[in-house]
Amino acid sequence: MRLSLRARIFLILMVPLVLVAAAAGALRHVQADRMVAQLYDNTLLTVAYTISRDVIGSEGDLLTEALLDKLTRALGDPVYYRVSAPGGGFVTGYSSTPALPPGAEVPGGVPVFYDSVADGRPVRVVVLREFISDPQFDGWTTVTVWQTVRQREAMARRFGQESAVLLTSVVAAAGLLLWFGIQVGLKPLHDVRDAIGRRSADDLQPIRRWVPPELTSIVATANSLFARLSAGFALRDSFIADAAHQIRNPVAALQSQAEAALLAPASTDVRPRVAEMTATVRQLGRLTNQLLSMERIKEGALRADFRPVDLDRLARQQTTRLAEVLLPRGVTVSFDRAGQPAPVLGDPVMLDEMIQNLLDNAVKYGIADDGSLSVRLDYGPAQVAMIIADSGPGIPPEVRERVFDRFFRVSDAGPDGSGLGLAIVRDVAEAHGGQAVVRDVPAGCRIDVILPLVGPVER
Repeated sequence: MRLSLRARIFLILMVPLVLVAAAAGALRHVQADRMVAQLYDNTLLTVAYTISRDVIGSEGDLLTEALLDKLTRALGDPVYYRVSAPGGGFVTGYSSTPALPPGAEVPGGVPVFYDSVADGRPVRVVVLREFISDPQFDGWTTVTVWQTVRQREAMARRFGQESAVLLTSVVAAAGLLLWFGIQVGLKPLHDVRDAIGRRSADDLQPIRRWVPPELTSIVATANSLFARLSAGFALRDSFIADAAHQIRNPVAALQSQAEAALLAPASTDVRPRVAEMTATVRQLGRLTNQLLSMERIKEGALRADFRPVDLDRLARQQTTRLAEVLLPRGVTVSFDRAGQPAPVLGDPVMLDEMIQNLLDNAVKYGIADDGSLSVRLDYGPAQVAMIIADSGPGIPPEVRERVFDRFFRVSDAGPDGSGLGLAIVRDVAEAHGGQAVVRDVPAGCRIDVILPLVGPVER
């Protein structure tokens, strides 16, 4: 069962309070029993002394009825007594007394209290031995006084009930005050909730209302989330707008080429039109694949497919594929490796896409006929640097950071391209915990992609 924050706070505060009140009630009950017992025992001892003095003063006569009535009214329960002369002889009172507990002794001058039963009723007994120098009572005289415990038990119960009622009232009042205090204390949180609830779907402005210090971190986290969402939505809107603009041109070109093919006067004129359409469709397909790659390069989506990848094998395969195309043009293609190969933890499909974009970018913008392209993997103890260098015109220093932006091209006069190749390279590298940088070289262009390693490759 899921409780509200209000109910959780209330229970966290009330449960210990109830337990403490219950413990206090039990302690109060024990204290009340002890206090009542001590009060009645002291009274019972006073009665014993009174009986002893009265009997000695009357030379062994029975207590007067008036004194017994006064004792009964004062104590609430009937009082019984027996006075024994030295040697155990009966002097006055009742003929039998409640039995002493087994092994109990009555020292001289020290009162002894114990619980017993008389006539089938529980009683409290005190035995007092006093040394009396008197012609009639010369020696240790024993006075035994007992009383039923109905009244003292009733008083103890009354004290316990009063304590229980008092503690229950205090706990109930505390519970009401706590509930009211929680309601008032949580009002700022409710205000923040209502303020956010009244916002429109596209309102991601930070929360600026006052909140208690305990809510500052929560509001700061929410504002940070709003800022990230706003930046993400702005980036997504910009990406969609740029993608629509980039797709619109090849689609328009494809439409015009198709219409020109339909209007061609002879079948011999159709073939060049179809070739143009094929090139445009290929360009559009490449752009679509790149857009899909950009969408997939998200940390949450990629990391689900991460596993150890042999980067050396991927780079060698892509270089071999490209060499078959470039060698007939007189371009020198080389592949080199330094250090001990080790795998990269990542998505093999996206790493292969990254390498392909790097090489295609070099071929499209950097290599002329009879030029050169080199691919080198430099393995270190914790990372690997994949170095792509070509003999082309290079990248001007002022735009070396911008070449990794989406849809950015150094010059619109160059070959057709979408401006997504190096953006994909950077995003894939960063998604794998690495980076892509343009190096400053005397001639040509050099791009380094640095990725972390996870261990040696098993071959």
